[in-house]
Amino acid sequence: MPTNKLEKAQAGGQREGLQTRKERAWQRQCHGDGRLRSLAPFSRAMGDRDSRTSQWPMDTARIAVVGAGVVGLSTAVCISKLVPRCSVTVISDKFTPDTTSDVAAGMLIPHTYPDTPIHKQKQWFRETFNHLFAIANSAEAGDAGVHLVSGWQIFQSTPTEEVPFWADVVLGFRKMTEAELKKFPQHVFGQAFTTLKCECPAYLPWLEKRIKGSGGWILTRRIEDLWELHPSFDVVVNCSGLGSRQLAGDSKIFPVRGQVLQVQAPWVEHFIRDGSGLTYIYPGTSHVTLGGTRQKGDWNLSPDAENSREILSRCCALEPSLHRAYNIREKVGLRPYRPGLRLQTELLARDGRRLPVVHHYGHGSGGISVHWGTALEAARLVSECVHALRTPAPKSKL
Repeated sequence: MPTNKLEKAQAGGQREGLQTRKERAWQRQCHGDGRLRSLAPFSRAMGDRDSRTSQWPMDTARIAVVGAGVVGLSTAVCISKLVPRCSVTVISDKFTPDTTSDVAAGMLIPHTYPDTPIHKQKQWFRETFNHLFAIANSAEAGDAGVHLVSGWQIFQSTPTEEVPFWADVVLGFRKMTEAELKKFPQHVFGQAFTTLKCECPAYLPWLEKRIKGSGGWILTRRIEDLWELHPSFDVVVNCSGLGSRQLAGDSKIFPVRGQVLQVQAPWVEHFIRDGSGLTYIYPGTSHVTLGGTRQKGDWNLSPDAENSREILSRCCALEPSLHRAYNIREKVGLRPYRPGLRLQTELLARDGRRLPVVHHYGHGSGGISVHWGTALEAARLVSECVHALRTPAPKSKL
């Protein structure tokens, strides 16, 4: 230990020099946006525990999150908040604005998961709604792309459940009046409420900023096998969506192609959603999103002109003023569908090595509506893995 001012100054200079070298190394490894270059080896980019210049204490849990859509980034933020003494690295070959999440309209109207108990789905939705509602009521709302929007969900026949499980989570839920239904002469029943819209082209960079602000890393790299991450990481969180067909060997997950139109129609201020969920009009801060398609097993990311004509025709039938919409842009995304959302821990083993993996994928079209709730649950699973790694194995009694 330094015993006088000179030794303290020298020690401080050494620490400062080490920090400066780390910052220069970081700059060499990074693109201009602060993301690590794809070719940087994990051992150098992440740090070597055996190195005297390791940037983390020995008991730091190194956690990799694979995937940088709304599920991956929110999971990384939740882990950094809930898991003590950890480092978090998000790894993906695609980041905003090139993710599936960037195409999503971002309306918080839950999709139902048949294999998941309703009370669990409601918990996920409530936690997500509360998280985003707090942002909408803060100075961060504009930067995060989160705001309230009111409107109608309409049906051509009365639904079996006139009051859905999420009715008391959104604001002001009620049955539409006869006067309101006159706007939609082909529909006989409707629900009016206020919900939230989360615009991912703004929200994803906002989440990235929080990851970096908490000391996390962003790494641009394509992962072909989760074992690539061993031994550089102690726990891996798989938020790769459709990539899980390869990374997790999951043949149950498949794409459902969604094509939307983004148009300028600033006079449209209320959302309109057909009860089937196929046709919708969602006003946002910079454009109105018109949808959509639901094409199972279709991997085509190119816009289809016939799809666009059908979408515009269906939306104009609900809101005739959209005939005047202009600056029409076509967008396509592949929703990661699965019979049931996968949110569980798996212990991979190979040649005597073990790698804990938390799977968090398969949200389909409902990812944004429950992303924060499921991310909190994934973070709790990660915390359990880290606790197990830090708990010494009991010694056998002979």
